[in-house]
Amino acid sequence: MAPKFSFTKTGICLLQDGNQEPFKVRLHLAKDILMIQEQDVICVSGEPFYSGERAVTIRRQTVGGFGLSIKGGAEHSIPVVISKISKEQRAELSGLLFIGDAILQINGINVRKCKHEEVVQVLRNAGEEVTLTVSFLKRAPAFLKLPINEDCACVPSDQSSGTSSPLCDSGLHLNYHPNNTDTLSCSSWPASPGLRWEKRWCDLRLIPLLHSRLSQYQPGTDMCRQNAFQVIAVDGVCSGVIQSLSADDNAEWLQAISTTVSNLTKHNIKKINRNFPVNQQIVYMGWVEEREQDSLQDRLYTPKFLALRGSSLYKFIAPPVTTWDWTRAEKTFTVYEIMCKIFKDSDILDRRKHCFGIQSESGEDLYFSVELECEQSQWEKAFHTAMFLEVERIQCKTYACVMDSHLMGLTIDFSMGFVCFDAATKAVLWRYKFSQLKGSSDDGKSKIKFLFQNPDTKQIEAKELEFSNLFAVLHCIHSFFAAKVACLDPLYIGGQATPPVAVATASTTTAGKIKYAT
Repeated sequence: MAPKFSFTKTGICLLQDGNQEPFKVRLHLAKDILMIQEQDVICVSGEPFYSGERAVTIRRQTVGGFGLSIKGGAEHSIPVVISKISKEQRAELSGLLFIGDAILQINGINVRKCKHEEVVQVLRNAGEEVTLTVSFLKRAPAFLKLPINEDCACVPSDQSSGTSSPLCDSGLHLNYHPNNTDTLSCSSWPASPGLRWEKRWCDLRLIPLLHSRLSQYQPGTDMCRQNAFQVIAVDGVCSGVIQSLSADDNAEWLQAISTTVSNLTKHNIKKINRNFPVNQQIVYMGWVEEREQDSLQDRLYTPKFLALRGSSLYKFIAPPVTTWDWTRAEKTFTVYEIMCKIFKDSDILDRRKHCFGIQSESGEDLYFSVELECEQSQWEKAFHTAMFLEVERIQCKTYACVMDSHLMGLTIDFSMGFVCFDAATKAVLWRYKFSQLKGSSDDGKSKIKFLFQNPDTKQIEAKELEFSNLFAVLHCIHSFFAAKVACLDPLYIGGQATPPVAVATASTTTAGKIKYAT
């Protein structure tokens, strides 16, 4: 069943595809696919669609001449292209010539490799009637500056008596009035008695958006493109570099595509979760870019796919599709034993925005970037939701520790707080509520000193413990505190919200490159 949301957007952009010049395309965003379309002239007279060369005969009129303007030429490694057409030529042309048509032959003379001025002279000397062999140039170079919108008015300058230029319109007309122009809206032209041709947008590339990846940056770097982005499908098919016409237009496209991908992902998660038990539900899936520590300067970021499912955070190189894929994650972390930090501008390491860090239970620091602020917020909300749900599910976590050279156990209990007991006898040595923890410190290696307030004497009591996995304990305490605060939020009582941003405990770790200070 298709998703129940609907979001469409259509607009004109430029596409940089490989090493060729950017050319005009139309983007159409549907509910689950991004269509990249290019203009072509096709036969619509009942025959199967096809495009190709057309022979069109036109006559020079007393007023208006041929009524054509042209650009380009062999000096730019392209044919001469029709850039403007006078309204006065409708009856003669009958919808058979189009702006963007490349002139290949004039009265049988091959002009494909002729320079601009040579084509101008051939047309001027062609007589009262001329037969043009043309083919629509779908990927006209940007420097030709052909009209971006098919409905815009073009005002050429009359250069029929002067020196022509391949970058300017060479007008092939007499007594030409600049107001008598259009860009050939095909629907207004009378049908020709034989074949009928129309300029249409045809699919160039289709990008399925489920689990697709959006990127404003040059691959692997922190260099942001100017008003441009790429969309990479899950199977690796790339849109090419899509250049927006303005910064606002670029922001709208990024937001629209990101929202569509997010909606598709949520719908997919809902379907997948039907096959998983309650304690293994997926909370989040999405692409990020991971900053490689100590990497070569020209390859800083690598795309990764993160997923929050049950008690774990998974890091993949590609989205998991089958149940077996979940066993092949690049790395897996226990969600309540890791720390997440959303970086402010002063914390980010380079020119990438919207970054966050993960410090693992082993103290390893991971640095990620997403494309948009809304994606960063979505991740943050999902992480704390997953953490809260898991803490609520397990209720307590026990870690082996050493106190005064004796083997102990410390239980972090969601209801009771901190409970320390003898590992051999199970006898409880001390117990404190979360509210009694007034401070703590650690050596960044293995030892933690807790400062608890005695409820009767109001005195501070210090308890020092040594753990084999310091970071896991610190992060677990942080998670339980955050979940406790979340439960006190009135919105939680009604079940109407997800957990707020987790607050830090009194503990502060000094190890690692990413500091998670209170």
